[in-house]
Amino acid sequence: YIKSSEEWVPLPGALEAIARLNHAGWHVVVATNQSGIGRGLFDMVALNAMHAKMNQLLGRLGGRVDAVFFCPHTPEDACTCRKPLPGLFQMIGQRFGCDLTGVPMVGDLPRDVLAAQSVGCEPHLVRTGQASTMSDADLTALRAQVADLTIHPDLSAFADFLILRDRRADGDHAPVATHMGELT
Repeated sequence: YIKSSEEWVPLPGALEAIARLNHAGWHVVVATNQSGIGRGLFDMVALNAMHAKMNQLLGRLGGRVDAVFFCPHTPEDACTCRKPLPGLFQMIGQRFGCDLTGVPMVGDLPRDVLAAQSVGCEPHLVRTGQASTMSDADLTALRAQVADLTIHPDLSAFADFLILRDRRADGDHAPVATHMGELT
């Protein structure tokens, strides 16, 4: 468990990917399980400090997270907001007054994409964080549960995917420089 803002370090390229999404017109919202609160490992002050650090670092890149929704419960609490249950996503839809059907969602755990799928989001998995250790068999099993799952190496590749798709949908078929300098 990451328990303090000093321990919180973004994955390489993640903040830049969020900023690129923002610059392309996307809003970014975080939905996260934070059972460390329910387990007494850290408190709201520490969680708020982690989020403040994230937002400060994003701000330096011209990026932002529009909102953070979190579940503070442990699995034993049997709440409806702990992913893979849909509660956090339902709260996001209510707060922003929108249907989440087709809204892209990215996570690094099966429970993330299962929760997203349950409210109709377009599910994406990144192979960083906890998903980096998933075996091919695990990925195959997850694809069987989430048929429309798209898998990306990291958050930068996910951001590139969305930005490129949007540009092509708008009729712009010019080559695009991706985060790794490739033309697509």
